[in-house]
Amino acid sequence: MIQEAGLYLQGQLPDHPNHPKGRNPYAHVAICVKSKFNASYKDIEDEKFDEIVNYINFLKENPN
Repeated sequence: MIQEAGLYLQGQLPDHPNHPKGRNPYAHVAICVKSKFNASYKDIEDEKFDEIVNYINFLKENPN
């Protein structure tokens, strides 16, 4: 899902001065998930699967 979201967000993330060559949408999604759930996507409990899917869909709808 992270790869799918990253592909979808390609070219949609706003410019940022820390990323003069453009932002990496795959890293953006992974970092946002890690920040929200306080764990790497690999380490999040299976019970939160639906919540993670909803959050990734939110990120796709709200690129920032």
